[in-house]
Amino acid sequence: MKKKISLKTVIITIITLVLLAISLFPFYYMVIQSFTQWDMVDKVLVPHGFTLRSYEYLIGRGGATNSLMWVKALLNSFIVSFPTAVISVAIGLGIGYSVVKLQFKGEKFIMNSLLFQMFFPAIILLVPRYMIAKPLANNYAGMIIPLCISIWAIFMYINYFKTIPNDVFEAARIDGASDLRILAKIAFPITKSVTTIVFLSIFMQRWSELMWDMLIAPDIKMQTLNVLISTQFKPMGAFPGPMYAASVILTLPIIILFLCFSKYFKEGISFMLK
Repeated sequence: MKKKISLKTVIITIITLVLLAISLFPFYYMVIQSFTQWDMVDKVLVPHGFTLRSYEYLIGRGGATNSLMWVKALLNSFIVSFPTAVISVAIGLGIGYSVVKLQFKGEKFIMNSLLFQMFFPAIILLVPRYMIAKPLANNYAGMIIPLCISIWAIFMYINYFKTIPNDVFEAARIDGASDLRILAKIAFPITKSVTTIVFLSIFMQRWSELMWDMLIAPDIKMQTLNVLISTQFKPMGAFPGPMYAASVILTLPIIILFLCFSKYFKEGISFMLK
């Protein structure tokens, strides 16, 4: 027997598809413009005059005055984003485990302090953070260290550890395992789904960071790809095509990471919604 589809289901499906199309359109537009002939860029919404000229420009085959700056900027983005995400995960995991599974004085004070910081937008701390990190200007350390502590990541781990019975860790302590060993051998493996979503989220946030990188690393040799695109792009410039191509390259690592870890990402999202 054929299953009847209600009018409500049809309406919800249509609305969902429309919203999906609206959210994906900027990505579609970016990709199409990156492969379009330069004289037709921003003038068409469908593929027209397919060309790789914009990408060739970035690698120096199309007249770029300094093609290596794009390669250097891409490398800088990886150099600062990956360590920031890894260190943030390590800090969040350690603090989350300590707050929930270790008994010590000042636990509530730490929780309230973390919660207090979440009420303030990051832009407020931009100037104070810069004044503190100013000696590390134009240095990878200055681009990484000030952004390594994620309050959101800490709360993710705290909430996750609250769902894990203490018996799992007490059994390891009885066997003589230290807290550091428990953290590495037990806590980290069982938080795989949360760790994945925390790592990807922080990596994406750091990958797309603009204000901090422009402030702490004005030297062109230290610019990330995101900063280079924003400084080189001119709305009325003669070469917008390469900027779209650079934006595609900027987006690709995020897409690849998501596809590789989509299973754990979905599990992490499910935990967040519970």
